[in-house]
Amino acid sequence: MKLSCISESLNLTGSNLGMTNMNAIRWVFFDIGSTLVDEEEAYKHRIRDMIEGTSVTLDQFWDKRIQYAKEGYNGDQKAIEYFDFNKTPWHSENEVPFDDCEETLRTLCDKGYQLGIIANQEPGARERLDAWELGQYFSVIASSAELGVSKPDREIFLQALAMADCKPENAVMVGDRLDNDIRPAKELGMKTIRIRKGLAIYMKPSCEAEVPDFTVDNLSQILSIPCLIEDRL
Repeated sequence: MKLSCISESLNLTGSNLGMTNMNAIRWVFFDIGSTLVDEEEAYKHRIRDMIEGTSVTLDQFWDKRIQYAKEGYNGDQKAIEYFDFNKTPWHSENEVPFDDCEETLRTLCDKGYQLGIIANQEPGARERLDAWELGQYFSVIASSAELGVSKPDREIFLQALAMADCKPENAVMVGDRLDNDIRPAKELGMKTIRIRKGLAIYMKPSCEAEVPDFTVDNLSQILSIPCLIEDRL
């Protein structure tokens, strides 16, 4: 049974936000990969498939992707190009929710927030969320495969907001990537929370729009942000 996340007007506080009652946060949108779910084993599975029959080790490929990520590149793609590999299929069966994921989502719903997804995903995002017993928390799922548009294109954010009947100033975006999650959301007027997970942990802001309003190391820390810890009004 789908949980009801009743919308309430909750004021954001903090010197870098400056919000009024009319701009209260009502919706919290999440990325999926390296935000709600741990993708490390899925990446390692793909790498093992790519290096099979070669002299390249998993550690060598892993280190190369980190090196490129630190230099500001897409670490995975650059490592694939460096070793002249063909990208093998993604193994979503190896993705697992972070330990604090379900409790964080449930707490946000209990506090009156509506929750949504804005993510670049292969077909079947709703089914995967349901399999992880997370789908019940989300009223809107804006997935690139179903909508035909991918982040960082603002259109996927606009479609998600339209599905939620929500203005950008009444929404927060939570994601790991500065380029795909933080920048387009911030440019639209959404508030932003960066979660330092996965390869994107090495990313550095390239412009003011990529500087998040808040940064956390895990999902449960979101609940300690002033705007998300207040009781219902």
